[in-house]
Amino acid sequence: MESTAYENAKSWPFVEARKLLDRASIKQKGYALLESGYGPSGLPHIGTFGEVARTTYVKHAFECLTGMPAKIFAFSDDRDGLRKVPDNIPQREMVEQYLNFPLTDIPDPFGCHASFGEHNNCKLIEFLDAFGFDYEFQSATYWYKSGKFNEVLLKVLAHHREILDIMLASLREERAATYSPFLPISPKTGRVLQVPVKEYRVSDGTIVFQDEDGTLTELPVTDGHCKLQWKVDWAARWVALGVDYEMAGKDLIDSVKLSSKICKVLGGTPPEGFNYELFLDEHGSKISKSKGNGLSMEDWLRYAPQESLANFMFGSPKSAKKLYFGVIPRQVDMYVSNLQAFTTQTDEKKLDNPVWHIHNGNPPHPEICGVSFSLLLNLASVCNTEDKDILWGFVKKYRCHLNPASMKFLDLLIEHAINYYQDFVKPCKNYATPSEDERAALVDLRERLINAADSATAEELQAIVFEVGKAHNYTELRDWFNTLYRVLFGQEDGPRMGSFIELYGKENFIELIDKMLGKTA
Repeated sequence: MESTAYENAKSWPFVEARKLLDRASIKQKGYALLESGYGPSGLPHIGTFGEVARTTYVKHAFECLTGMPAKIFAFSDDRDGLRKVPDNIPQREMVEQYLNFPLTDIPDPFGCHASFGEHNNCKLIEFLDAFGFDYEFQSATYWYKSGKFNEVLLKVLAHHREILDIMLASLREERAATYSPFLPISPKTGRVLQVPVKEYRVSDGTIVFQDEDGTLTELPVTDGHCKLQWKVDWAARWVALGVDYEMAGKDLIDSVKLSSKICKVLGGTPPEGFNYELFLDEHGSKISKSKGNGLSMEDWLRYAPQESLANFMFGSPKSAKKLYFGVIPRQVDMYVSNLQAFTTQTDEKKLDNPVWHIHNGNPPHPEICGVSFSLLLNLASVCNTEDKDILWGFVKKYRCHLNPASMKFLDLLIEHAINYYQDFVKPCKNYATPSEDERAALVDLRERLINAADSATAEELQAIVFEVGKAHNYTELRDWFNTLYRVLFGQEDGPRMGSFIELYGKENFIELIDKMLGKTA
């Protein structure tokens, strides 16, 4: 692809990547470093996927723009103290004894790793590897205990007064009274302590604090003896690693500003980035773990392929979007539509197409077969089946050259459609009894289909449906289609009728009308 196409690309990953072009740190290192942070007190989730996916899009855009390499660090804050025992783990009583211990100092309640932090880190790695992300895993425990953070920790100590001035102005009076940039890890109990520092001994590289037993204790700030408060930690990490880009949720705007100020105090340049909007549930409320109104990765992947989730994450990251089960079918069809459009687009349009970013510039050849996910959903609905072979039977009649072996993506969509139908469509079915006028229109549709040619295309069948609606004085044709959906499918919406009739079969559709009108086939 011509370099001018990259230079003119308007999609948001290229807009973000252009922010990095003049960074001196990149020219000095010879590569760009992008970071995505992870709090390993819980398992990776759909938000983790979204942040790493979006960061990956920016990384690839930067590499295409510049010809320079770029890296993503997936950084786990596993030196953090455990503040709350998660609900979804075994041996909760055992873990509760380790509250405020560093996550990598807590025994693994699952019994398969050296620590709870390591267990969740491995889950993060498995999670990211499953989606094929290109990244390097980094552990806070390693950076602290190996001494790789020592230089920046001593800088924090040397500039503690300036950092305190920045942080104390943002804190409530009660919190400000005990705040320190350093969280000492008690040499007696092993806990991460939220205690005031009595003395900062810059020349010695130590701090003095009151330990849990009341004794004054002097502790080095280096080699993992202390943990930084998280906003300070974030800034120190940017400096120590040389991070050039990091995005964060809109709820962290103020934190980004504070950490950026601290980063400058430490002699660094804050990374570029932007704040993405958080997801909402179907009612427009913020998604909350405690409310349980979110959608998990497992949920999405039961009903749709991962590419559809990537398509969802790509679109308008700075706009609030509803994330609930109802958005899944549309995202599947949008992904397929984008994939099909890609083959005929100009180079510049291709760079604005989500599939170019989702597949690192090399999207697979689309399985163009005219079968959308919404069509499959409605086919499953009408057939009321959990059997993939039944749906494949209709698909093969519709397109005789299609089969599961050659159309693996379509086969996967059929499986997903059955799952979605069984869990969401079937329980909510409510067939409407047609009025006399609606019955007359359905009878008319039936007769016109009987007289239609067996070779009628989806467009010709769609035209017949339109003609019936007009003939029966539907001023809004969507009301006519709504009648068809409610009476024939038992739901409020449905597929493009011409395409569905072609897929399901004209004779089968006539039988469906007869059944719903109480006639014999």
